[in-house]
Amino acid sequence: MRSNGFHLPDGESEHDGYRAFVDPATAGWGYSSLRVLELSAGESRAFDTGDSEWILLPLSGSCAVSCDGETFELAGRASVFDGVTDFAYVPRDASVRVVSSAGGRFALTGARCENRLPARYGPASGVPVELRGAGQASRQVNNFGAAHVFEADRLIAVEVLTPAGNWSSFPPHKHDEDRDGESRLEEIYYFEIADSHGTPGVGYQRVYPSGPDSATDVLAEVRSGDVVLIPDGWHGPSMAVPGYDMYYLNVMAGPSPDRAWLICDDPAHAWVRGTWEDQPVDARLPFYQAPSEVEER
Repeated sequence: MRSNGFHLPDGESEHDGYRAFVDPATAGWGYSSLRVLELSAGESRAFDTGDSEWILLPLSGSCAVSCDGETFELAGRASVFDGVTDFAYVPRDASVRVVSSAGGRFALTGARCENRLPARYGPASGVPVELRGAGQASRQVNNFGAAHVFEADRLIAVEVLTPAGNWSSFPPHKHDEDRDGESRLEEIYYFEIADSHGTPGVGYQRVYPSGPDSATDVLAEVRSGDVVLIPDGWHGPSMAVPGYDMYYLNVMAGPSPDRAWLICDDPAHAWVRGTWEDQPVDARLPFYQAPSEVEER
């Protein structure tokens, strides 16, 4: 399978106590970062944010996040397939401590940035759950860190859930140029695939060059914990094989002062969007909705 170093299987990027570790230096780019932190019951982890802003997102379990004299209690969730979660935003140039009384797995989505914004709590009730596509291209997007939803300096982050047998991130699209209708964003995909009948799940991810200056070429079999780096190129589909639901976390950031996710479809496949008007959204969606304010507090 082609990967050219852009596909990092679970554990391959382990560093400094993080199960997955991607930063601008290891990725060879300028802005986007991801860390996956696993804590045992009662364990804690302290870190400095440096020149990046971060959103700490529970993948499983709950935790408390302390920063700038405040502590945010995150109720979290059982797994990424069980519900929307609350989260915490921590700014650059800060010291942070994460404590989990029962243990858990937590994603740190980061972006190198210039401006220091306040540390904040993001309630699960404030996360818009969006359904995209139709038919076998149906998927669910949890827009917790989308540009139009949550304020940050450069960081954009969302979760995507794709029912078994569906194709996501389709039609193939790109965001590797700053121009009218497109923004330049480095992107990280972090995957979790649901187990079924006691068998670990599997999916597939495709990325291919968008022009003569693009070298990103990936055809990867992805499993839970895997990471795919997308500095440029057309990306999609993300394929959830029959019997196994797929989750991926997208982390994006780039050089533009305008924090926006603007994409360009591959012209060869853009016609697919027009077929959605006559197709229903997959009846298995949504997997879940965000809780109401009453349920949240």
